[in-house]
Amino acid sequence: MKFPLGCILIFFVASCSTKKDDNKNDQLPKISLLEADRSFSQMSAEKGMKNAFLEYIDSNGVLLKPNTLPIAGASAIDYLIQQNDTGYTLTWQPHQGIVAESGELGYTYGIYSLKASNADTVMYGTYVSIWKKQQDGKWKFVLDSGNEGIGEMNK
Repeated sequence: MKFPLGCILIFFVASCSTKKDDNKNDQLPKISLLEADRSFSQMSAEKGMKNAFLEYIDSNGVLLKPNTLPIAGASAIDYLIQQNDTGYTLTWQPHQGIVAESGELGYTYGIYSLKASNADTVMYGTYVSIWKKQQDGKWKFVLDSGNEGIGEMNK
């Protein structure tokens, strides 16, 4: 009787430690998604919003902008190419990211800041991006939207 009980105890302990490792592995896609969003923001700060968006948009990506219909695919890319981002800096910080169990889709959301080059005022808003993992393992957004309205703060 002691031997089977010992086997059961060993099996139980082994399965608990496996679950701990599984939880760590479950976090890896979320970590890589949040890192992609932070890198996206960093590129926007360093090379401009236009360059960052063109780098991180999926070929079928959709932009949701105020007072306009959704802009999708090649039209979204054309829209980004036409943008002049020399007068401001757009950055953001993700507050959370969730990845589907399949690891192929995820979303991030957080707070963005928009600072005009010639002003001390910074405007803040919220954003959400839906991401798709590419065949090369990189994340690209398939939908991006932001909302104004958190306010402004003087530095």
